[in-house]
Amino acid sequence: MLVHICCSVDSHFFLQKLQKLYPQKELIGFFYDPNIHPYSEYQLRLLDVQRSCKKLGIKLIEGEYDYEGWMQAVRGLESEPEKGKRCSVCFDNRLEQTAIKALEIGINEITTTLLTSPKKSIEQLSQNAKKIEQKYPLHVETPDFRKDGGTSEQFALAKKDMLYHQNYCGCLFALEVQRENQDRLKDELSSPITSQILPSSIQERIKLYKKVIDCEEKGEKFRLKREKFLNYRLLQAYVRKGKSEIVPSYILFYSTLTREFTRGKIEYIEDEIAYFNREEIIFLSIKKFNSILETSYINVAALMKKPPLVEEEIRVRKELLLSDMMSLNPIIILDTIEKQKFEILIKSKTYIDIRENLVKVR
Repeated sequence: MLVHICCSVDSHFFLQKLQKLYPQKELIGFFYDPNIHPYSEYQLRLLDVQRSCKKLGIKLIEGEYDYEGWMQAVRGLESEPEKGKRCSVCFDNRLEQTAIKALEIGINEITTTLLTSPKKSIEQLSQNAKKIEQKYPLHVETPDFRKDGGTSEQFALAKKDMLYHQNYCGCLFALEVQRENQDRLKDELSSPITSQILPSSIQERIKLYKKVIDCEEKGEKFRLKREKFLNYRLLQAYVRKGKSEIVPSYILFYSTLTREFTRGKIEYIEDEIAYFNREEIIFLSIKKFNSILETSYINVAALMKKPPLVEEEIRVRKELLLSDMMSLNPIIILDTIEKQKFEILIKSKTYIDIRENLVKVR
């Protein structure tokens, strides 16, 4: 049986149920999810599905990430609610590709882990399955493993095996609606222009789950501990001299302006540190920044190309402000420091977030 897989939380439970229900059948996984956005999220979900299938001894095939084709298929249905017409088209798309792949490799029976997702309608999926059976010479199995406490069992199993538990369905449109309802920043849809890995970003989660896989392969014991913290995203910023001359600058993590824009002048300079007369802004020369972090950036452009860790930026902040509290002072790195006037724009967002940390145990 070829089993379409959407994510590890659903598949880990679903595949084990199938193994018990059909002990004589060979199960092959098929990860086909061109709906998942952004691509980094797709990579993260695939990584954890690969991990799950390896635990269960199940071969996994990765389908094509045809995001453009999927977008074309759901055109005009962008505003449909969850479990609406867009979801039906999405199910058709994924089940049809599963059917095509199954027949290609000589299998005449398929199913999908979408059936175990509490966010999906089993009735809707069953209707989609019937359409596939009418179109292709195969059978679509539609077991209901949610009943009799199945969903609770599924989540308990995912927690025990420390699987990646995504907090949105997967597609761009569902993500936008969900984040608007939560009044939460859609930080999945933005990335820094630098290569820096930001806290609680998809890139950080990929790095985390690669560590998880490494620990499991080495037989090391670990836990994933959840941490609630104040997150930050810089959305837009510039430092300008006069009305048009943009000054190369690097804005440190947690830098926040009250009204996003201000203008003023540097009042005084001490030891390559300059103090602005508005918004408690602090400027550092690249030389001073290097001395604090023991780095050797030749200029701000070099800093942008290979930025430090966020933790190192916070260390610079604490060195300057000597406070046990988390400061929000704008801290800006320039190539050189001199007394002059600036116009400064910093559009940023601070918000409560949750991240996971891997902790090794004895």
